[in-house]
Amino acid sequence: MDFSSLTPLPGGWSGATFLAEAGGERSVVRIYAAVSERGPVAHEVDAALLHLVRGLVPVPEVLEVVPADIARERPALLVTSYVEGARADVLLPTLDEAGRRSLGATLGGLVADLGGMPQLRWGPFLDATLRLGSFGDLDGQPAWVQAQEPRLVHLSSDELDGLRQVALDAQTLLDTVTRVCLVHSDLNPKNLLVDPETLAVTALVDWEFAHAGHPYTDLGNLLRFERDPDFTQAVLDAYAARRAVSSADALALARAADLWALVELAGRRHDNPVAARADRLLRAIAWTRDATTPGPDPGSTHGTIAGGRR
Repeated sequence: MDFSSLTPLPGGWSGATFLAEAGGERSVVRIYAAVSERGPVAHEVDAALLHLVRGLVPVPEVLEVVPADIARERPALLVTSYVEGARADVLLPTLDEAGRRSLGATLGGLVADLGGMPQLRWGPFLDATLRLGSFGDLDGQPAWVQAQEPRLVHLSSDELDGLRQVALDAQTLLDTVTRVCLVHSDLNPKNLLVDPETLAVTALVDWEFAHAGHPYTDLGNLLRFERDPDFTQAVLDAYAARRAVSSADALALARAADLWALVELAGRRHDNPVAARADRLLRAIAWTRDATTPGPDPGSTHGTIAGGRR
């Protein structure tokens, strides 16, 4: 492959996804040059996940999986089909109320479908067989907050006390749902491609943080910074109808599940704007001591760009 012919694709923070054109055909190339949480088999895990969900949720087709060649200093590659569509974070602010409701309903159904793909237990995917590993010995959100406190020294004592209480309340709520499912873990508008005419989702991309986890994680990610009532309610109504829960319960569980990611992002708040934004939101939650009904997203101009990890 001629790497000089690749064009970087927007979205995300890795800078590792490129558009390739050859013989009039387009494809997408992900280059695994940086160290990944999944180690040297990251490309194989990503490919396996795309194979697993294809036909259940819209994803690109895997065209080629290329292992790294250390002797030639060539990184591993994953080549997938090019999928037409506008990024949802770019499209959403341009839609009228009916459009936002329509897209919200579509995304709520998509998240509900993912939440219905069962796994036997929690854990990260380790290899191309999607064998599950372990997240370690931390038991619940209170232990997670305690482990992250050295990275949260910017919080006041009152904020830290509030966060501890929020973590306890959130975990109590999350414990009412014992199922484990496939979690995309970065399901937000920048990773969704949408047909701008029909508002159908054409692809959910960037599966690098996918794992087996809590069924409400992806819903929490999608709605993390979202405060538009038309879009949010449409997402919740579609999700609730598919998963047989109330919209209010779904939102409360989603906010509680997203606390894991907010704490992790706040610990690296200087890395990028999304982490900084998550930190501001976490501090607002800690101050009010309520993760289930956070107020306006601090410091944002609109609520349609999100990001993060489990």
